Amino acid sequence: MRLHGYVRGSATWRVRIALALKGLQAEHGLPPATPDRPGLDTYWPVAPLGAAPAITTDDGNTFHQSLAIVEWLEERWPTPPLLPPDLAGRARVRGFAFAIACDVHPMQTGRVLRRLAGLGLSDAQIRGWVRHSLDEGLEACEALLSSADGPFCFGAVPTMADICLVPQLHLARELGCSLTFPRLLAAEAACLTLPAFSATRPPPAAPMELPSDAR
Repeated sequence: MRLHGYVRGSATWRVRIALALKGLQAEHGLPPATPDRPGLDTYWPVAPLGAAPAITTDDGNTFHQSLAIVEWLEERWPTPPLLPPDLAGRARVRGFAFAIACDVHPMQTGRVLRRLAGLGLSDAQIRGWVRHSLDEGLEACEALLSSADGPFCFGAVPTMADICLVPQLHLARELGCSLTFPRLLAAEAACLTLPAFSATRPPPAAPMELPSDAR
């Protein structure tokens, strides 16, 4: 398998965590950056939307979108499971994961940040807007875990929810957010005791740099 993505991208990190939890190896291809479209010139034939990550299987199939890839990994290699065995539990885990991947994270993607800069917003204004959206989204995620057992997001083992949470909190810190979400932080701490999360952590962003996060 070959994973196409950005080493610091949150969405790509989700897939790398899932691969590590499953004990799988994938060659990691990092698209080179260009001034106007970071990394998209050589990546475009693989991902027409220009969105990372994508994964190419050994039999030549290519799949897009991090959670679709994680679901494919789950179905192809079901052990250890990334979703609970019960129907209601699976819906809760997916709901939390989608809340991050579809509602919270898109507000901080590189294409959004570049668009805001193109509209004339200053770096400080962009950071303020991003932090506000993050605070709102993470507050909602905290509420989603209010009645869920730990130490992970939903119980005694990491799931797709944790795979989404840890990269999102990492990105929030890079953007200078003050994280005051005890339940989220407790789940993150449990995850980071596992090499699948801690050993796949991306390198830090340069000081004061807005992360060129997963497009």
